[in-house]
Amino acid sequence: MTPVPRREAAFDGTLVVLSRQDVADGVVSMELGTRSGEPMPSWQPGAHIDVVLPTGVTRQYSLCGPLDRAGNTARWRIAVLREPDGRGGSQWIHDHVQEGGELRVRGPRNNFPLRPATRYLFVGGGIGITPLLPMLAEAEAAGAEWSLLYGGRTRASMAFVPELEGYGERVTVRPQDRYGLLDLAGFLGGPAPSTLVYCCGPAGLIDAVEAHCATWPAGALNVERFAAAAGQQSAGTEEEQPIEVELRASGMTLTVPPELSVLNAVGQAGIPVLSSCEEGICGSCETAVLEGEVDHRDSLLTEDERAANDTMLICVSRARGGRLVLDL
Repeated sequence: MTPVPRREAAFDGTLVVLSRQDVADGVVSMELGTRSGEPMPSWQPGAHIDVVLPTGVTRQYSLCGPLDRAGNTARWRIAVLREPDGRGGSQWIHDHVQEGGELRVRGPRNNFPLRPATRYLFVGGGIGITPLLPMLAEAEAAGAEWSLLYGGRTRASMAFVPELEGYGERVTVRPQDRYGLLDLAGFLGGPAPSTLVYCCGPAGLIDAVEAHCATWPAGALNVERFAAAAGQQSAGTEEEQPIEVELRASGMTLTVPPELSVLNAVGQAGIPVLSSCEEGICGSCETAVLEGEVDHRDSLLTEDERAANDTMLICVSRARGGRLVLDL
């Protein structure tokens, strides 16, 4: 079996906050770049970066700024929603990161690529609009037919509305306090040839879109989650069993007990692996599988990627047959 290339970060270093702007209630937009203004690594719509905070917390934010035709830019724009009930990362950024400050950044990495199509239907909820912004521009530049349905709690809480309204009638803005829940059935309709659906937002919205598109052709729906899907099993459950994991490149074999993830066990063995969310949604810890059957428990890999059985997210997934050989 040919090993799957690891998704290494193209950039890992310190960037300067070139600008900071409040773009909605509780949402701040920041442009990041080098002090010298040199071009950053290329990226495509759907890409995100890891922001590594001094507190030890790492968070992922979608690149949502303009993308030139060469795929390079001297500024990376992100938008950060303050989450009072989160783990503190977004609050730290809101409270401590100002224009002229610095942030350590890794990336970009793209787990949500825009695939070619003649027609796109985009559904964004709240801060989930961020990965869709460059997709709209890309679809527009390609001459594709597209439309966007954008929802949020209130209009004031919805970022980048003035920017989106420049597209005219192709963008439908529907704050919940005025219109209620999004009319997904009316917007999405039925499956149509060469039509792709892209959705990002709260879990409830994604679940509803997935339910509506359940009978659509495989691959027609593409989603990106900010939290693990409901029902995702992780280590530590009563029915869990120890597994054996061979690290082929390191020449060692580990026994991973029920209470540990493969990622944790590998880290305790002194093998460095890039990681971040530890929930199976960001893709940072994606690792090539050389032997064994994977029990996939992530919310990121496609059905085709899971069926190929040549890669896994070691923060949540385990071995279906009790043993795995990894390219670590």
